[in-house]
Amino acid sequence: MPRGGFAWATRRVKEAVRIPVIASNRINAPEVAEAILARGDADMVSMARPMLADAEFANKARAGDRLGINICFACNQACLDEIFDGRIAGCVVNPRACRETELVYRPAQQRKRVAVVGGGPAGLSCAAVAAERGHEVTLYEKSPALGGQFNLAQRIPGKREFGESVAYFAERARRAGVRTQLNVTASAADLAGFDEVVVATGIEPRRPSIPGIEHAKVVSYADVLSGRVAPGERVVILGAGGIGFDVALFLLDQAGRAQSDVATFEAHWGIVADAATVGGLSGTPPGRIRPAHRITMLKRSTTPFGGTLGKTTGWSLRIELARAGVQMLGGVAYRRIDDEGIHVTAEGAERCIPADTIIVCAGQEPLRPFGEARERLHLIGGAREAGELDAMRAMREGAELAARL
Repeated sequence: MPRGGFAWATRRVKEAVRIPVIASNRINAPEVAEAILARGDADMVSMARPMLADAEFANKARAGDRLGINICFACNQACLDEIFDGRIAGCVVNPRACRETELVYRPAQQRKRVAVVGGGPAGLSCAAVAAERGHEVTLYEKSPALGGQFNLAQRIPGKREFGESVAYFAERARRAGVRTQLNVTASAADLAGFDEVVVATGIEPRRPSIPGIEHAKVVSYADVLSGRVAPGERVVILGAGGIGFDVALFLLDQAGRAQSDVATFEAHWGIVADAATVGGLSGTPPGRIRPAHRITMLKRSTTPFGGTLGKTTGWSLRIELARAGVQMLGGVAYRRIDDEGIHVTAEGAERCIPADTIIVCAGQEPLRPFGEARERLHLIGGAREAGELDAMRAMREGAELAARL
């Protein structure tokens, strides 16, 4: 939902009572809080998740250090989702949250030359902490910009603010003196003089072994999210994990207005702001939307679609895809891909699903340009274990390794 998306409701309460009223929910940056107060929507603001992301939020805001604030982007992955599963809360972008006595950043006893290869979430986390501890750190990134998979993630509606995290860690690394080398693919020769080498090169999309997988209509999710490929009208998505759902949501609304604009958000979900409407809902369930693509999602397993999505966020993604008429077919066996589309066997019968574009979201493989981990060569993040592109694990591994070096 948009930042400060319910401040209008707080204002209504404020106009009806004579006691101070506090606004909360998705107020994650100083300028958002100040705007709510300036409009008179509330007398105070309350923050919870932003304090997990950065315990020094208030001090930094007071000092005017906006660039130094680690912004919560409301993923819920490490806080609410963990709590509802009976685990200790944490924060994706702050590995020390609720673990301050376990993950301690002490000054390095011996200053080392450390190379970090890969400027995604894991590499940025590791480089910043290692430099802050006193090491001499060089960060190599083969692309023109830092961010790695976060640069793709922030194109997904509802994940636009992932860019805040990239900007924060890049600024933190700069302040700590990290020497950043963009557009540089580090070679073994480049790394020869370093005491420690951290490989945070991430992943490469997996291509399943299906006859015809090399057909021109088959593309990866990275091709679509990066804008290199414009999908046709009929789209088949292979895979129904978090990436598959993200790609489907991206195709439904690339602009992401319902997640960033309050008025669009209200219209999208049937929220009514006038005081005469009981419950604040229109009473008419939001109808189906007309997407630009006809989407079919396929997967081999028979487990429920979206079963791996976040406990507190997955329900909304399932609703979005249902409203758009996305077809979901599980328990399929892939037979071949040709000019007609993709041929599968489902429920004992073979059928062809017509497709202009087939998007592969069938997992990832670790990208390890220097081989397996060994003495002074450390693998973190996707390079160590690809999995479901777990940003929480990637940032934690980067920070934990940096604390040990």
